[in-house]
Amino acid sequence: MRTRSFRQNNSWIHTWAGLLLGWLLYAVFLTGTISFFHEELTLWMTPERHASQVNPQTPLKAVERLHELAPDAAQWNISLPGERGTSLEIQWLKQGERPGRGAGTSMTLDATTGETITPRETRGGAFLYRFHFELTGMPRMWGRWIVGIATMFMLVALISGVVIHKKIFKDFFTFRPAKEQRSWLDFHCASSVLALPFHLMITYSGLVLLMFVLMPWGAQSVYEGNMQQYFSEIRGGGGGGQNTASREGGGREGGGRSEPTPAALTDLQPILEQAGQRWERGIASINISQPGTDKAVIELRERGAASLIDRGASERLRFNGATGELLATPPAQEISGAMATYNVLNSLHMLRFAGSEVRWLFFFSGLLGTLMIATGLIFWSAKRLTRDPRHFGHKLVECLNVASIVGLPIAIAVYLWANRLLPVGMEGRSEQEIEYFLIAWAVCLVHPFLRGYRQAWIEQLTVAAVLFAALPLFSFSLPDSHLLITLWKGNWIVASTDLCLLAFAAVFGVASWKLIQRRQAVQEKLKVAPRVFKAAAPSSEVVQESTP
Repeated sequence: MRTRSFRQNNSWIHTWAGLLLGWLLYAVFLTGTISFFHEELTLWMTPERHASQVNPQTPLKAVERLHELAPDAAQWNISLPGERGTSLEIQWLKQGERPGRGAGTSMTLDATTGETITPRETRGGAFLYRFHFELTGMPRMWGRWIVGIATMFMLVALISGVVIHKKIFKDFFTFRPAKEQRSWLDFHCASSVLALPFHLMITYSGLVLLMFVLMPWGAQSVYEGNMQQYFSEIRGGGGGGQNTASREGGGREGGGRSEPTPAALTDLQPILEQAGQRWERGIASINISQPGTDKAVIELRERGAASLIDRGASERLRFNGATGELLATPPAQEISGAMATYNVLNSLHMLRFAGSEVRWLFFFSGLLGTLMIATGLIFWSAKRLTRDPRHFGHKLVECLNVASIVGLPIAIAVYLWANRLLPVGMEGRSEQEIEYFLIAWAVCLVHPFLRGYRQAWIEQLTVAAVLFAALPLFSFSLPDSHLLITLWKGNWIVASTDLCLLAFAAVFGVASWKLIQRRQAVQEKLKVAPRVFKAAAPSSEVVQESTP
């Protein structure tokens, strides 16, 4: 019995690690890539917010509305729009109401006028973000387990892929167009090598983020199941998350427990100018505790963290709300080494630190990763269908390839169309959008088995091209959302989303046209073959192209 070499063993591992969960990995990579812009996608899916534009008076407009809506509130919270949004988010807490998830009353405002906006109900980009690591239609923990196992397979496939390519950089510069299997292999190698550091980083960091799901037993054993104590210790012992003004009950720096007395809120303009001069990234939020009293405290938070280690630990400035005097800020919390490492990997994976340039770089790297998985799956089936085109397993893989590689984008397009077409005031609207996504994907799964995978490739690519191309055109029925107005007003978030949709439509359209041209060429070849090779058997190329 011949012993296989180390590289041959890795080749076997690479092939089957990539195939068995390749369709799931494709979905995880594609939805994860889109999630780099999930906030921007949510904005695109709420056209009611598209007319809103940020200006220097935006924070003051928010304070004016809070004065009108909740003059006696215990706390005001204002989330200012950054480069990834256009509208204001305000929240207020009543006296005695404790801060927390779901607490208080929230409202969306037009950043230009301060008027109330009522966006349509939608999960937006958050659905694809959650689908990326939790899937849909099953318990969350099951979804995280499945995605975690698939991510392990991905890491194994990446490492084994590096091992089996002795001439990895030469392969990267090699491309043989119109060569069937070799072309798919060249696409696979090029997309793998071009963003290989990104692929390794995003896969490994994804495993780290899921480590408490995949391997919770060590911490549970040491801390006897008290995971809250474990997380508190690795964070350095702090509580984290809640703003200082809220924790201190709104008291003035060094103040006592006396009852607050009415006092006018200081002018915010000098405070905003001081923070703007200090922070290049701008102001993310304004929190005012006990507004309208002599114990009011104004806390401003910088947009973004100072480093990857301090994920979420942005700098703060605190002012006396009655006098405008700058108050002392509590010292930054010390971060343990374990938490610092976790924060760095978390920030890299979720792009918490990134501006638009880095976000686009990660987006295109993610598309390369998606292309790497797709071309690997196509190469596997193309190679085996040539050898045995009637093998049920090979045909099954090809049908699943169609449903995954093209079916998932179609489902995403249907999700976007449901967002546009469902009645705005419909009850359970966001859940209905997700249902249409799942139904469309299920139809795309059944379709190749009914029509045959060769015809299904062409039909689904054509449908995807039409759906994506029509979305920006439909936006012309919305007064503040179509490309002409968004480009004119400089609303690049909405405009770039429409341009991306058109780019995807072009890719799917060209792919469909290429397949149609190839099918016509094969049909012509089959008509000519009997006359040219009248006395001989058909050539291997004709046999290959004519297989069902």
